[in-house]
Amino acid sequence: MYTFISIVYVFVCLFLILVVLLQSGKGGGLGSAFGGGGGTGQQIFGGAGAGNLLTRLTAVFAFAFMALSVWLAFLSSSGEQALDRAVREQTAVQEAAAETEAEEAEAAAAEAEEAAAAEAEAPVEAEEPAEPTEAPTPDGE
Repeated sequence: MYTFISIVYVFVCLFLILVVLLQSGKGGGLGSAFGGGGGTGQQIFGGAGAGNLLTRLTAVFAFAFMALSVWLAFLSSSGEQALDRAVREQTAVQEAAAETEAEEAEAAAAEAEEAAAAEAEAPVEAEEPAEPTEAPTPDGE
């Protein structure tokens, strides 16, 4: 859509330039270069019709130029807003992941501290020597 409007915009610009240059101003303009100065160019469009037709075409193309400019600016800015929105969402996801990792690290550290404290508080049981057992005598007694 954006590409199509851009192409139409370029054609409108070119036609607007052409129509403005074809109008005969005080110095004659390009209209006189194509025979408009001697009166023969005026008769192509009819007596006074060339001025009215070119004036109307200038107004139409100028309006189209302005409307397309506004439309392209709107499309361009909405694309930037979407890009900004995507960047904000990506940043939020990264921050949430960092917070989750930090919470998991804190939980693991707290669990390790509790385990170390439980080990330190547990009474150490000394091994008692085993009671001597009577070995069987070879006599069978």
